[in-house]
Amino acid sequence: MEHVLSSDGTAIAFDRIGRGQPLIVVVGAFNTRSTGEPLAASLASRFTVFTYDRRGRGDSGDTTPYTIEREVEDLGALIAAAGGEAAVFGYSSGALLALRAAAHGLPISKLALYDTPYMASGNHSGQPVVGHAAYLSQLVDAGRRGEAVEYFQSKIVGIPDEVVAQLRHAPFRPALEAIAHTLVYDAMLLEDRSLAARLGGVSTPTLVVAGGENAFMSAAAQSLAAALPNAESEILPGQTHDIDPSVLSPVLERFLSR
Repeated sequence: MEHVLSSDGTAIAFDRIGRGQPLIVVVGAFNTRSTGEPLAASLASRFTVFTYDRRGRGDSGDTTPYTIEREVEDLGALIAAAGGEAAVFGYSSGALLALRAAAHGLPISKLALYDTPYMASGNHSGQPVVGHAAYLSQLVDAGRRGEAVEYFQSKIVGIPDEVVAQLRHAPFRPALEAIAHTLVYDAMLLEDRSLAARLGGVSTPTLVVAGGENAFMSAAAQSLAAALPNAESEILPGQTHDIDPSVLSPVLERFLSR
């Protein structure tokens, strides 16, 4: 594990593996850098892959107040540590953060995105996400972390209530509650109204990928690719929101190696 300091002095923890051009993996809600490790391992023969804990998670620090701009600066610090330019892979809400970074002008050579929850800042039901960040913040501030986890799962991700109830007893539930405060950060990314208007200025070559089992994500991928001036989309039949490195890695390798 290594650390890099972001512009506001926050220490961001990361791992690097492999050899070749740098690729930074940006994960989504409920995730730490461990989420990206299987994908990193599958790409390590061709790329130097960086996985990192977004601020407030895992071994990274945090600085209040949170802003999306600070997370963009975190990614900028990782790119600097990678040599000053890097390809970026974003997953779920991490894909929204990667897009924001590209729109901000960070030196991103290529951008690959998987299951980006894009639809004019919509959620998995296609409905606008409004006010969720504020409510999640209230729950976390009141120490109701478990409720925050379940609210995000049901109201934003769209998991059925009976499944949310079952997940309450899952062995990984304490880990989700430990980073429940970062759900506020992801909700702010989802609620961001400025991104759609900035996509036309993102000239970075971009691949927008989605799992074919989710109709909303497939439609979102096609809409997002159409909104970007230098993008293409690819739908992976039979794939869900979970990353399967054996399926996704060859797709990323082909795109990143062009």
